[in-house]
Amino acid sequence: MKQKICCLSLALLFFGVCAFADPTNYTYNYDFWNEQVTSPDAYRSSAYILGTSLGISNFRDPQGLFIRDNRVYICDSGNNRIILLEVQEDGNFSLVSVVSSVMIDGVESQFRYPMDIFEARDGYLYIADTNNQRILKLDRNWNHVFTIVKPNDESIGELAEFLPLKLVVDFANRLFVQARNINKGLIEFDGRGEFVGYMGRNKVKVKIIDYIWKLFSTQAQRARLDLFIPTEYNNLCLDREGFIYVTNSSGQTEPIRRLNAMGQDILIRNGYEKPVGDLAYGNAGGISGPSKFIDVAALDNESYACLDRTRGRIFLYDFQGNLLYAFGGIGNREGCFLQPVALANMGHSLYALDSRAASLTRFDLTGYGAKINEALGEYQSGRYESSAEVWEEVLKMNGNYDAAYIGIGRAALRQGEYQKAMKYYKLKHFRAGYGKAFQLYRKQFMEENLWKMLLALAIVILVPQAVKIAIKIRREVLEE
Repeated sequence: MKQKICCLSLALLFFGVCAFADPTNYTYNYDFWNEQVTSPDAYRSSAYILGTSLGISNFRDPQGLFIRDNRVYICDSGNNRIILLEVQEDGNFSLVSVVSSVMIDGVESQFRYPMDIFEARDGYLYIADTNNQRILKLDRNWNHVFTIVKPNDESIGELAEFLPLKLVVDFANRLFVQARNINKGLIEFDGRGEFVGYMGRNKVKVKIIDYIWKLFSTQAQRARLDLFIPTEYNNLCLDREGFIYVTNSSGQTEPIRRLNAMGQDILIRNGYEKPVGDLAYGNAGGISGPSKFIDVAALDNESYACLDRTRGRIFLYDFQGNLLYAFGGIGNREGCFLQPVALANMGHSLYALDSRAASLTRFDLTGYGAKINEALGEYQSGRYESSAEVWEEVLKMNGNYDAAYIGIGRAALRQGEYQKAMKYYKLKHFRAGYGKAFQLYRKQFMEENLWKMLLALAIVILVPQAVKIAIKIRREVLEE
């Protein structure tokens, strides 16, 4: 009997361990001292798609990824084809079409290393057919509408090639293209495919020592110094409000920007640090240097995810620029990458394309990640008290989560509970928030207690005078 009980206990222990031994992605955040703090998984990989799993040949060096509704477009660049998938209600993928050419004036024209595709809101498709040096506009049935080739403009040299890499189309049907060897910003075309100009040029950062050297250099040396030029973007995406997120991995300027119609950067950076990826890093495994964002995906709740090419990590930031969490890595294990190249989202699910592994990975929210999104959503909807309550639930899951403390403080600030906001901001050393809360608390305190202070001041000034007058009058009366 004892043997049976022992075996049963071991079996229960074994199955209990198995139940909680699901594979996880390494998820972490940074604290005030820029140290990594592990956290529960906010996302977990839920699907791993290969060409063979779709019933076609393996992907080869895929470079582009775009998602609209339940449609997933993959630019299988090395195979010179574009693959369209649909995600079913049960989460499974079905192959819709594999397109490698288009009919133009009755002649079949093959794709040559297409690197990106975009489906506009009106259903038209735009393809960056890179090695054919053209952009194709097609209808829903892959029929040719028109072709955009190298603009006839003096800003592009006669010998320069037109190599479109990435593109988006805004609500006004304006086409913005990131092209190789173009450092004037994004190339803009109108709805008819006519060249308009450039938008969102990167600013040049020149070191002070270079500026001083230029003051004392010869004309020939100055001519060489003038060769400092803006860096190119490496990817872009359109958010639901029509603004364009762009990434830059040169390290010479902000790695991510949000551009308005005038090309001005309007990205909010109110977190501990700017959105730059890893804040602390080493050189383990032969990987060194800072994060290099290679793509960005704008989510519907105004948060955004950045894909790091250096260490294969995905960084999630909220609308204020606070790092929510980071996960992923370089390697062959589930949820990691060999060479990540593109990132897109379907709702809150993230899809990452790996060119070297020739695969597409889907990441779905966990309960922990869903709670964080719920708290952000409640705050944005103006339900600050409800937002604070959800953040309290997040803290029960992860007591070291700085964003939860800051979120509660931010909600308290909106509700006019300045002392509570100061308390939560102070717990996580969020100085900017604490300073604002203290300023508002001081103003509130003055407004509520000014009459008391004036009354006290009046008593201090007037009572001694009144006493002196009373004493003087009493003396005069007694003398009479």
